[in-house]
Amino acid sequence: MKKYSVFAIAREAMRGHKGWEEQWSSPEPRKEYDVIIVGAGGHGLATAYYLATVHGITNVAVLEKGWLGGGNTGRNTTIIRSNYLYDESAGIYDHALKLWDGLSQELNYNVMYSARGVMMLAHNVHDVQVLKRHVHANRLNGIDNEWLTPEQAKEFCPPLNTSKDARYPVVGASLQRRGGTARHDAVAWGYARGASARGVHIIQNCEVTGVKRAANGAVMGVDTTRGFIGAKKVGVVAAGHSSVIMNMAGVRMPLESYPLQALVSEPVKPVVPCVVMSNTVHAYISQSDKGELVIGAGTDQYVSYSQTGGLHILQHTLDAICEMFPIFTRMKMLRSWGGIVDVTPDRSPILAKTPVPGLYVNCGWGTGGFKATPGSGHVFAHTIAKDDPHLINAPFTIERFRTGRLIDEAAAAAVAH
Repeated sequence: MKKYSVFAIAREAMRGHKGWEEQWSSPEPRKEYDVIIVGAGGHGLATAYYLATVHGITNVAVLEKGWLGGGNTGRNTTIIRSNYLYDESAGIYDHALKLWDGLSQELNYNVMYSARGVMMLAHNVHDVQVLKRHVHANRLNGIDNEWLTPEQAKEFCPPLNTSKDARYPVVGASLQRRGGTARHDAVAWGYARGASARGVHIIQNCEVTGVKRAANGAVMGVDTTRGFIGAKKVGVVAAGHSSVIMNMAGVRMPLESYPLQALVSEPVKPVVPCVVMSNTVHAYISQSDKGELVIGAGTDQYVSYSQTGGLHILQHTLDAICEMFPIFTRMKMLRSWGGIVDVTPDRSPILAKTPVPGLYVNCGWGTGGFKATPGSGHVFAHTIAKDDPHLINAPFTIERFRTGRLIDEAAAAAVAH
């Protein structure tokens, strides 16, 4: 793998850019691997990368039914933060945030991580109480979070409407300065390049159609559209379709899948310096490096595997954005899209072993999967390699829905799940 650098760019410019290598290989699948990862999104590719780099397991295949990063990784709004309420959630998201900080250097690939700050707005007494509770809980866990007055919020984000005459006036805000955004496709490409360079096979257009189990109940491989592929360990990282894959192995998951929509505006000069989120009006906004306003909302209110949602959701979201930012009322929207989010009853993920020996699952991230990408992949790789969870993901078991040890983060997303 050639190292990317300014010198490499200059050298290739002199050669007409004819010396660049493919970023990852596309091999034919072997008959058997040590580990199979189902899903070539950010979490799946990160898991494969850390299996190779941290645990020395390189006989790994990542199977993707479509194209690399074509699911939720390529459809999210790229928000990164770790200001979650409960200790368990704060632990895993802050683990991810620490990895984000040096990820471009780790991968030798610019993931465009920008710690521009994430500001969460309060519009009423209840919001103030909830957000201040988050601030204090985060500080106890050593995570940065601070409270802002409306004037300080306006100073940090000048276009924000803090008028007391607004329908939902801003009465305060919390701010995590380390939060921000990254480039979603660059994250997938960087992990894919790093994993492939270490011998991992990334196999696209290879849909899993069944999970094979031996007579003792353990996993023995998967059926795919390209034939049977054997493996003693299978990790399912399939986002909104995780329950479908797990059902093939006879495991019923406590998941529901919903459409989640987002949209972007025409590009403009830099105007939104941070990420702004509001739970009360159900919308959030940031600005991409291309100048587009990236806008997201809550999920649709019905379960579906569709990547489209209700038009009224987009209308309500834009109404909310125009309420918070009247300056944008005359802007044009360029495009909208949808993804499928998998949601657990307590709105926290599952990263765990399953009742089936050799079968592991990473799912249930709801609207918060992208921000956890490096941390999720790191601890899930540990779980697969050691057949035992990392301390950070140990609480995120399937069994918690039977024992009642829930991690209730339903109010932590800053948009409706």
